[in-house]
Amino acid sequence: MMLFYLLAPLFVLFVLWLGYKILLKAGLDGWWALVLLVPVVNIVMIWVFAFSRWPNLRGGTDRDL
Repeated sequence: MMLFYLLAPLFVLFVLWLGYKILLKAGLDGWWALVLLVPVVNIVMIWVFAFSRWPNLRGGTDRDL
């Protein structure tokens, strides 16, 4: 059980760091990664970010992922 208490905060920090890096590459503010800490809202915001237009995409390209 002690291992869980040591690894859980590291996992949370790792997920926040990944979200931060993805948001920066998308051209969005990295502070949005903190939304991942809020239950239910995090799932909704992942869907919003997945299907919204990302500022860093070039205007002439059509990317449908």
